[in-house]
Amino acid sequence: MAQFESKEVDAQYEKLAREAEAGGYHLNPDREFTRALVEGLLTNVERYGYAACPCRRATGTREEDLDVICPCDYRDADLADYDACYCGLYVSGDVLAGKKEAGAIPERRPAKKEDRPQYKPRAEKAGAGIKVWRCRVCGYLAAREAPPEVCPVCKASKDRFEPFAFPGA
Repeated sequence: MAQFESKEVDAQYEKLAREAEAGGYHLNPDREFTRALVEGLLTNVERYGYAACPCRRATGTREEDLDVICPCDYRDADLADYDACYCGLYVSGDVLAGKKEAGAIPERRPAKKEDRPQYKPRAEKAGAGIKVWRCRVCGYLAAREAPPEVCPVCKASKDRFEPFAFPGA
C-alpha cells in the first residue's frame, strides 16, 4: 500500500467527515480504524483513479467497480440492517452514540458481475420495485429500501419520512 503523509490522510478524513455529516451520515468514531480506511481509499484513487472500497477487490475498470466506489451502492442498506457499512467507514447514529456496536457485516455485493446494479437492464434501474420515501418536513425524496437515518437536506430524523406514491401511479 502506498504511504501517504499524515496531513494528506487527515485532510481527506476531515473532508469525508464534513461530507458525511452534511448528508446525514457518520464516520466510524474509531479514528485510527477510520484513518486506515481513508488511507486505503487514497491508495485506490492513486492506483485506479477512483475511490474503490478498500475492503473489496477492485478490478481497475471503473464500470465494473461502479457499485463499490465509495460511498458504495450497498452503504445505505448495510446501515439500515447492520448499523455500519461493509468496510465500517460509515456507521449509524446509534453506533456513533455508543448505544450499539458495529459487528460483522455480510457481503451484499452479488458475486456474479451481471447481477450488480451497473449491469441491470435500464427498466430495472428506472425504479421498478424500488420504494420512494418523502421527508414530510422538506419534501426530499429518497429512492431506496428504507428512509435515510437523517434527511440530508433538513436533518429531520428517519421517523419523519413517509412512503411516497407518484401521482397517477
